[in-house]
Amino acid sequence: MAKNLKAAPAAGDETEQRIKKAFKRKGWSEVKANDSWAIFKIMSEFVEGFAAMQRIRPCVSVFGSARTAAERSEYKLAEEIGFLLTKRGYGVITGGGPGIMEAANKGARRGGGTSVGLNIELPFEQQPNAFIDKEKSINFDYFFVRKVMFIKYSQGFIVMPGGFGTLDELFEALTLIQTQKIARFPIILVGTKYWQGLLDWIKQTMGEKHHNINAADLELISMVDTATDAVDAIDKFYSKYMLRPNF
Repeated sequence: MAKNLKAAPAAGDETEQRIKKAFKRKGWSEVKANDSWAIFKIMSEFVEGFAAMQRIRPCVSVFGSARTAAERSEYKLAEEIGFLLTKRGYGVITGGGPGIMEAANKGARRGGGTSVGLNIELPFEQQPNAFIDKEKSINFDYFFVRKVMFIKYSQGFIVMPGGFGTLDELFEALTLIQTQKIARFPIILVGTKYWQGLLDWIKQTMGEKHHNINAADLELISMVDTATDAVDAIDKFYSKYMLRPNF
């Protein structure tokens, strides 16, 4: 007779257990201990990130979906962007994972330039891609620490088609620039067909209808369709404002 095997918990059961755990009443000493250790973990991620990133040359961050397959046109476009950035003297920073991130790192590697990966530890175990410079592959547990590294060490953002994570990174940068918490730098959306609907909604609904943004806020964003135009937009930004990247 076959032995009874314990069935793996269903996804719904696992989610329910996580919710129950989150709302479980904890004693003050337990809360204090957990928070104290979290502070040390956060500090260690900042220290490790700053120590590694302060040694890199000026870079441009390339964002986009981890789900983009290598045969897709967006993948090839991101790889070409990574390659061209290195030829203009920039390194490339990505989120370190597969898809668009892998493509941009691959292009940077092909161009002989700096290839940085800021990988995030996720439940589905995202692994760093193979095209990151060995000493420039950094793992993070906290999204907000990782985003500080993107903002602090990037000369600009090039944003490829992506999902929630890509939108999070895009709007984080826009918010910090809009509120003057950081200096302005170029934000380039790649793919008119993908991004035009979002920009139309921002302009018409957020701006003209509800007045939740100023019309000038849209000037923070440029939109292009080719790798050459994306990289040219980075150079044009610094030329227009008579600035130089932090070389």
